[in-house]
Amino acid sequence: MTQALSATDSSPPVRHLVAEPGLLLHRVTVPDTAGEVADRLLTSIALGLFVPGERLPTERSLSDALAVSRTTVRDALARLRTNGVVQTRRGRNGGTYILESWSSGSAAAVRNTMPAGVDDLENLLDMRELVEGMIARTAARRRTDSDIEAIRGAVGGFVGASTPQAHHAADVALHAAVLWATHNPQLALLSRDLLSRLTSGIAIEPYSQEMDSRAVGEHVDLADAIVAGDAERAATVAERHFTISSDKARRVLRRGLSIAPPDPGCEGPTGKCAAPTGDPLPGRPPA
Repeated sequence: MTQALSATDSSPPVRHLVAEPGLLLHRVTVPDTAGEVADRLLTSIALGLFVPGERLPTERSLSDALAVSRTTVRDALARLRTNGVVQTRRGRNGGTYILESWSSGSAAAVRNTMPAGVDDLENLLDMRELVEGMIARTAARRRTDSDIEAIRGAVGGFVGASTPQAHHAADVALHAAVLWATHNPQLALLSRDLLSRLTSGIAIEPYSQEMDSRAVGEHVDLADAIVAGDAERAATVAERHFTISSDKARRVLRRGLSIAPPDPGCEGPTGKCAAPTGDPLPGRPPA
């Protein structure tokens, strides 16, 4: 007889899934591995997963997450330095830091890594908004005192942040706290999988500095609804809030598609030509 496994038997704890986004990175499978890693990093930076002034994960973390060698990661980072996107700093706070969110190679990287079909992207964005609404609804029904404390702390960190880097860190912390509050590892897996499909395999929420003022209000509304146990209001706020990430993805893909690849060599770290993408990317049609 086959014995069914419960979610608690077969899945890592929710907190571990959220704290280790690399668990859901899509493995590199193309011949030009360093170029593929460089493309993914360029796209993730363009989307706002990492913002200027932030430090990238260590070479070891990237190599472990992507299942490639540290030599491959070094080669990829060298390509980003050549593009003027990152710089390496030595010393106690050393590492690879983001300089710019867009470079001459970003358009090709975006075309190579983001969903190229308009319908594919729109369906993915739509599903993310619906799923994140369900997650917020579940969090409002199941949150514990410790969850409430974590959510309030993350919102306070976002409201009090004075730099884009601090805003980004607090944004990630809040969405992680909401995920933790569901107490369901499968929801965490689904959320992270959809996010990684949007962000070229790196499960970190895109950040849009130009939307900070809107995000502050929506973060407060979302936290208040979850703390109050108002499941339907939490779902409504979350679905609206995640359109910020959707709009950011549309803008990045539009920018990538607006710069035609040269022929025949193409551009960017990989030197690959993206497949034809069809019609220009529209916004979502009104419901």
